[in-house]
Amino acid sequence: MCFSNMYFGLQSGWISMMSLQASLLGYAIFKPFRDKLRTPFGPIENVVLQTTAVATATMPLAAGFVGIIPALGLLTSNDHPDGPIVLSSWQLVLWSLGVAFFGVFFAVPLRKQTIIHEKLRFPSGTATAQMISLLHQDPQEPILRRRHQSSRDSVLEHEDRPLLVSSSSPTYSPTSTGSNQSGVALTPIAHSDLHTSTRQREGEQDWSLKLHALTISFSLSSAYTLLSYFFPIIYALPLFNWLSFNLIDFAKWEWYFAPSLSYVGQGIIMGLPTTLSMLLGCVIGWGILSPIAHYAGWAPGPVSDWKTGSKGWILWISLGVMVAESVVSLAIVSVRSIIKLTAHKRARDDVRYQRVDADEQSSDADTAESHIEQEWVEEQEGTRSKDEREEKDAPPEQLVKTSTTIIGLVASTLLCVCVIAILFGTDVLPIRMAILAIAVAMFLSVLAVRALGETDLNPVSGIGKISQVIFAMVMPGGIAANLIAGGIAEAGAQQAGDLMQDLKTGHLLQASPKAQFYGQLIGSFVSAFVATAAYKLYTTVYTIPGPEFPVPTAHVWLDMSRLVNGHPLPPHVSEFVLFFALIFAALVLLKETKPGLEHVGWRRCIPQGIAFAIGMYNPPNFTLARVIGGFLGHWWDRYCDVLEATDGNRNNMDSSIWDKLFGRYRRHVGKVFIIIVASGFVLGEGTFAIVNLVLRACNVPHF
Repeated sequence: MCFSNMYFGLQSGWISMMSLQASLLGYAIFKPFRDKLRTPFGPIENVVLQTTAVATATMPLAAGFVGIIPALGLLTSNDHPDGPIVLSSWQLVLWSLGVAFFGVFFAVPLRKQTIIHEKLRFPSGTATAQMISLLHQDPQEPILRRRHQSSRDSVLEHEDRPLLVSSSSPTYSPTSTGSNQSGVALTPIAHSDLHTSTRQREGEQDWSLKLHALTISFSLSSAYTLLSYFFPIIYALPLFNWLSFNLIDFAKWEWYFAPSLSYVGQGIIMGLPTTLSMLLGCVIGWGILSPIAHYAGWAPGPVSDWKTGSKGWILWISLGVMVAESVVSLAIVSVRSIIKLTAHKRARDDVRYQRVDADEQSSDADTAESHIEQEWVEEQEGTRSKDEREEKDAPPEQLVKTSTTIIGLVASTLLCVCVIAILFGTDVLPIRMAILAIAVAMFLSVLAVRALGETDLNPVSGIGKISQVIFAMVMPGGIAANLIAGGIAEAGAQQAGDLMQDLKTGHLLQASPKAQFYGQLIGSFVSAFVATAAYKLYTTVYTIPGPEFPVPTAHVWLDMSRLVNGHPLPPHVSEFVLFFALIFAALVLLKETKPGLEHVGWRRCIPQGIAFAIGMYNPPNFTLARVIGGFLGHWWDRYCDVLEATDGNRNNMDSSIWDKLFGRYRRHVGKVFIIIVASGFVLGEGTFAIVNLVLRACNVPHF
């Protein structure tokens, strides 16, 4: 997974958290050996496995291999007296270790406030918990188990509403107590031994279908990737030239189509709203602004040139959109956090004072006992409000000790400062500035975690840009130092966000936070070596940046650093930057006017700024296949909704060609099927890209 993310990150700057893929692969690997394992591989073990895998998979972004490191190699003598900074293998390992840990220790103190007290949703973490539950489902257990549930009737709260649904999930029926968001009470139906045996057989059948889907999708993507080495044209089809009968040279403007199944899979995982926002950015950037800039003489060079071409010109507009949305979003999150924390503290104080007052007024000790008993009854019957119920935390022995967090934070900070001094010297980034960079990273990581919990978006790119602005003020003219400081902030936000998503998954499935914490540390340590090996392999075999791996985020980082340190903008781009930045800042405010309704009504039509910017600074072939994936995921969800609407009655289902092809998967696997297919697509190309790398290194001929 680390190699896959390195491959896609160097191509486009986009990486995946890989939590769904990790949980799926972990189950597939260990399931055949479940009878031979001393400890059964259950949901809790799967949580720890995917936590470790995610820490390893995301190191290409956390350590800046797809951004900061290539950007340092693009420095000129005007940017840095010694020119480009190119790190050797051991230096890359040291750099990775230096930035790999402090973000983990940042996240630990935030867990109780964001997950236990405020119960932030963390959608990806919740979806991963549901994926693991569906894989390990016990016919006699509800899909998700929450620590605060002590009633005999299992109630699905807001965060437990399925993002992933399998038709073989436990059956629920209406009762008189408890309700979900739609007002329908849910409680498990009792299962007889015969029914349980039948469910187990059905579970085995369902898993065989899931494994079949994963194998087929992985094989198709692998075959396409291998063929693309011998026939490179299939990776960049001039489809639009063909459609226009070559009357218009769309290829000149970078309009190709890459029928990459991994891109389709990524689009499925991203979802239709995100991919449509990317498509909008692609059309405006590459279909409108790029020709305008070229023919107006603002970007007279070749279209694909980062310095004089329209590709580099529209990059500034995408950068403005990213910074504007990130700043406004983080400001909104900050204000909301302050309001929530104040309200939460006031509510807890009110409850405490009410209890003390009640006890003081009571002359009978039994009254206080009766009061407590009444609270317990109200909680059991579901009559106490959600704010009045306290989420139960893990047992003390499963929590990370405060002393461990403090010692680890101090040690990881010292490690980072020492690494910076060894690699770059105190003349590039003085020690006091390195400490300031970590302090800024800590503050921005808190905002990133809260944004992630509420929106499922970790704005690491915007956070890095904010750090660059701050360091341009305290160290003007230091472009190399600016990049390093931004990389530290990005690393902290990425590591903290990853662990918090995983901790949400673990909380829903009652996994040990301490085990996840150490799993994250182990994964980060191992990935410092794995990610370095992957990066050195790609840079040895390919020219980076180059045609195969343009590394667009490296240009984004470097251009931002030059801008905040006084370098001028290209001609007439500033007006467009300001225009689009104001538009997307206003759209964020408009979308957030009523929290919780961002995906309701007309708000669904508001484009996402970060996705819009990604669609703009990447060429169209990066976006188009992902849009197809977004539509496929949307279609499959609607297709499965038809089955749910008919209560699974086969006689009521449409006997169309789609039902003949996919009916079994819809009935037995449900909505999770499309996620499995997407995972196979992504992992297939990411894996066989290594095969292509070996073929390239061996100079195997191709057409």
